[in-house]
Amino acid sequence: MSGHPSIPEPKVGVLLINLGTPDAPEARAVRRYLAEFLSDPRVIEIHPIAWKPILHGLVLRTRPKKSAEAYNQVWTNEGSPLRAIAHRQAEALRTRLQDVSVHYAMRYGNPGIAAALNNMAGEGCTRILAAPLYPQYCAATTATANDAVFGALARMRWQPALRTLPPYYDDPLYIDALAKNLTRQLSALDFEPERLLLSFHGMPVRTLELGDPYHCHCKKTARLLSDALGREVDVAFQSRFGRAKWLEPATDATLASFAQQGLKSVAIAAPGFSADCIETLEELGIRGRRTFLEAGGGKFALLDCLNDSPESIAMLERLIERELAGWLPHA
Repeated sequence: MSGHPSIPEPKVGVLLINLGTPDAPEARAVRRYLAEFLSDPRVIEIHPIAWKPILHGLVLRTRPKKSAEAYNQVWTNEGSPLRAIAHRQAEALRTRLQDVSVHYAMRYGNPGIAAALNNMAGEGCTRILAAPLYPQYCAATTATANDAVFGALARMRWQPALRTLPPYYDDPLYIDALAKNLTRQLSALDFEPERLLLSFHGMPVRTLELGDPYHCHCKKTARLLSDALGREVDVAFQSRFGRAKWLEPATDATLASFAQQGLKSVAIAAPGFSADCIETLEELGIRGRRTFLEAGGGKFALLDCLNDSPESIAMLERLIERELAGWLPHA
């Protein structure tokens, strides 16, 4: 009928969500990214009246330049490592989930969640699975990604039906993918690491005290992965920020202590990250290596995240198909 909106053929969509990245390894772009990231009340749980003067008066004046230098060390010809891997993950899943429209977005930076959802709705996605790629639930990651999805839908006149991917920290699919992926990488090393350290992103202890299950999820992932690998693992937490007490032990202190104990070889993996990024490539691969070597260590290996490896894509395909049950003919 004349005047009616055109209605495309209904589709099922999946939106893969990761943390985010600046658009360029330059101070201005990093400042813009950090301003969005560190203004999120899920990330910085300090009252805005107290936090904003610190953020704009100190943090955004000093941190962007230093962070830009770190990004420069890991930036690739494809741009941001995280964005490039997210793109490849989506491309790989499109070939395997041919009845599904697969997109990706970043919680902070580009491509943004709201824009991605608008694009998906415009192409006819009437049912969408929002999939934050955080195996362990944390309010500062999973919840804020879902907040952004819900906020985008709240501004839509015609909302799609929505499902969200739950945390999968103890899912056999995830543990099996990790075990196979890490076993393959460990067997390819030219040395046998004396210790395997699992480094998870850190969180303030206060988040645990307030009821966030993140620490428990990390520890269970480590226990199940240790069983699957048939070897002991160590657990530490990285990326501390500010003066608050954070989850311990700290990754940098753990690496130094390994060397001080006389250990000469170590491998480190970051199973809480679905894709390599500045926190793995620069913080662990560059600064972590330096910490271990300067403390007297010898051989050091940073193992890749699951990224778009065969193990990762097979796991994501099965997780997604399970969550789409009833929405797809064969799921």
